Amino acid sequence: MDIQRDADLQPFNTFHVPARTFRMAAFSSVEELRALLADPALKDLPRLVLGGGSNVLFTRDWPGVVLRNEVGGIAVLEETAEEVVVRAGAGVVWHELAMHCVGHGWGGLENLSLIPGKVGAAPMQNIGAYGVEIKDTFDHLRALRVSDGEVVRFTAAECRFGYRESFFKREGRDRFIILDVAFRLSKRPTLHTHYGTIQAELDKRGITAPTIQDVSDAVVHIRRSKLPDPAVIGNAGSFFKNPVVSEAEAARIKAEHPGVVAYPGGPGLVKLAAGWLIEQAGWKGFHEVLPAGGFGVHKDQALVLVNHGGATGADIYGLSSRVLASVQEKFGVELEREVNII
Repeated sequence: MDIQRDADLQPFNTFHVPARTFRMAAFSSVEELRALLADPALKDLPRLVLGGGSNVLFTRDWPGVVLRNEVGGIAVLEETAEEVVVRAGAGVVWHELAMHCVGHGWGGLENLSLIPGKVGAAPMQNIGAYGVEIKDTFDHLRALRVSDGEVVRFTAAECRFGYRESFFKREGRDRFIILDVAFRLSKRPTLHTHYGTIQAELDKRGITAPTIQDVSDAVVHIRRSKLPDPAVIGNAGSFFKNPVVSEAEAARIKAEHPGVVAYPGGPGLVKLAAGWLIEQAGWKGFHEVLPAGGFGVHKDQALVLVNHGGATGADIYGLSSRVLASVQEKFGVELEREVNII
């Protein structure tokens, strides 16, 4: 295994901000991971496991070791006439898994097409889009327990999924490293087309009896039309969570701001559209100019902070703090960052 010294992290984060790490290595199997964890030169260093780097903002160099998760493979574990259980390695690109399943006619992940990142990050964040979260189709995952190197199987209940939350983002952080994730998908799926603009896109295409491929195609089109490509403009997708407030708080905000965009958030709760709040606070399209390009808020989607070139993680973090303060002042709503800050 190749252990790099003073490694450059800029190619491994989708914000494309400069950062370095004291040591870096990649693993593609549980045996390689165990060997790295036991390596005398690495085992006492601060440890950061990195997948696609699509949900992280480096505001500083990493003083320890970065372990890049490259566990691959997609395999069918169970199959009946009605459903299939598919397992993917944590290092598989998420969109490749979604396309693999859509291509085989296995429904459940089509609304999550084109989400950046890798499979291992999906349960950590309980990723979601267009009315679907991975907890809806999650079957189990396997993770290595750092303390003793044992592989532990986790059910959905044990993952403690919440809105962009899980056991692995809180109590299990740094204690477990996800190896692979399995999903229970349907061969006769129920389509979810009424969240966002999916149905409108299907109508525009003249599709009256959509398949999961049609839904996936619509989602991909919508995401590409609204969200910047990280390969072109540095970003990590949605930077902020949609805030969840009480019905009474939502009523107060609606009385003061009748156009507020909101959705059911659970019993007695309402989920507010963070993008709408940020846009109304005047940030959409904001651009701080730097010699190499600058940074700001995307012109088409206020949830997305962008690096046009030359920005540091500290620049982008500072902008996020200004956005948080502005929304708090205008609406009395506290936003929370979705991106992991290093």
